[in-house]
Amino acid sequence: MDVRFIDTTFRDGSQSLWASGMRTGTMEAVAEDMDRAGFGVIEVPVLGVYFKKFVRDLKEDPWEMVRMLARKMPNTVKSCMAGGMIHPFEPPPPRPIIEMFYSRLVEMGALNRAQMTCNTYGQIKNSFPWVIPMFKKLGLEISLALSYTISPRHTDEYYAQKVREILPFEPDTIYLKDQGGLLTVDRLRTLLPIIMQNAGGVPVELHSHCTTGLAPLVYLEALQLGVRTLHTALPPLANGSSQPSLFNVATNARLMGFSTGVDEELLRSVSQRLTTIGIREKMPIGAPLEYDYAQYIHQVPGGVISNLRHQLSELGILNRLDEVLEESVQVRKDFGYPIMITPHSQFVVTQSAINVATGERYKHVIDELILFAQGAYGEDSGYTWMDQDLKDRLLGTTRARELAALQRPNITLKEIRDTIGGPGVSDEEFLLRYIMKGEDEIAAMRAAGRPKQYFTSDMPLLTLIQELDKHKKVRFVQVQRGSDSLVIQNQS
Repeated sequence: MDVRFIDTTFRDGSQSLWASGMRTGTMEAVAEDMDRAGFGVIEVPVLGVYFKKFVRDLKEDPWEMVRMLARKMPNTVKSCMAGGMIHPFEPPPPRPIIEMFYSRLVEMGALNRAQMTCNTYGQIKNSFPWVIPMFKKLGLEISLALSYTISPRHTDEYYAQKVREILPFEPDTIYLKDQGGLLTVDRLRTLLPIIMQNAGGVPVELHSHCTTGLAPLVYLEALQLGVRTLHTALPPLANGSSQPSLFNVATNARLMGFSTGVDEELLRSVSQRLTTIGIREKMPIGAPLEYDYAQYIHQVPGGVISNLRHQLSELGILNRLDEVLEESVQVRKDFGYPIMITPHSQFVVTQSAINVATGERYKHVIDELILFAQGAYGEDSGYTWMDQDLKDRLLGTTRARELAALQRPNITLKEIRDTIGGPGVSDEEFLLRYIMKGEDEIAAMRAAGRPKQYFTSDMPLLTLIQELDKHKKVRFVQVQRGSDSLVIQNQS
């Protein structure tokens, strides 16, 4: 019996532990070995939200990152979270731009599989009817995710019904996405069989996070229940609030009689290199967490907590993290128990932070939650489960009337092009300017110079020379192998 692994190191591992701070050079240092390691799929950070991170914070060109991944990993299926949008926190762009963006990724060889949540944003009614045919036309595999949560309205029958609703779209796979790490072994035993029974033979995968410390046990139970594809990460981007470590899951799976099909010796070398880079860059190193019942109360996903810590630290109020998480419980209840996943989890946490900072609940309300009250986010927003007094209060505000009056202009692709560069601008540059809302941050990114590079297996000598050049007291280096000798002399 084979177990198939989907690697999340570059995408969800980085998002969960490094606030999506993994650089192009870090991925490049290990990409070729990852391609040879035997993964069924490797997640890659090629959605618009990651493009913004690369340009704004890392000062690196995301298109160069995309090209590198396509070049270095030609043999492995590459996947990303996708859908009828480019950036999950912004209104969807016109469809021609969405089609251009994903077409470009496919043409470059950087995307083979689209992963889409199906129960968080009204996707089944709003975007799936057009976006899934578009993805299939591009030749992408389709993997639809059921986001797991705990609330009075997310029952077994709710999940069974959602599975039945997505089957007409003929997905290649379905996966249970436990973004908060909330699954327990007992809960999996009741929920997973229901999903599999309703899946009509479509393969079911499992994706969880180690936020409560239970995910490795949940994965082993999933194998016993018939799941054969698990989402894992490599240390130092495993454990913590990320996915279980491949090494831990693979070892236990073998003891249970399963074969794994991945080259663990090669991957241990990859893990060591990533750890060295992580320590050098002062990044968090993922470690197993103790059981944390608080996670079942606030349900904030690991990736959101990682970014929240980063943002609160920059604001100098990291000491108030627990207050924000506690406040998020009430905010989520008030808005009708939305599933705590992008973008809803970010909306809830942002509003909670504002409530804590101002000392008054809903004194200032972000536009996204006013839109939520108006029902702009599909099935999860603005309906009967939301606190009706709060809903009436928000809908009665001047800002709610302003947002309701906004009409998205029926603008053509040519008109958009004309505003950000004209017909002479390449598709890649046009899309980047569209995502970044102009050229200023792109210019700052390019002014920052070449991105950082790290040791890779195909250029050890160059790396050695670069490192030795930093030490001016070293006059020469002699490398000898048998009768062959190479002398490198410092002329300065």
